[in-house]
Amino acid sequence: MSQQLAHREVKNNDNGSLLLGTGLVVASMILVPALAVRLGLGASLTGALRIALMKASNRAVRGATDVSKAA
Repeated sequence: MSQQLAHREVKNNDNGSLLLGTGLVVASMILVPALAVRLGLGASLTGALRIALMKASNRAVRGATDVSKAA
């Protein structure tokens, strides 16, 4: 019985990180290019911003706290 309760609590905690990761992916795929065009940013800067947001999304979903391993 206690194992079932613990499993449900862990599952509920994953929803928040999944929502955050999804939001960061949407921002990197749609919002960053749109804002870059609007502001006149270069392609390399836009790409760097998208990569940074995708890495942050990956960390949010995986729950990684050690930034030394992220390359």
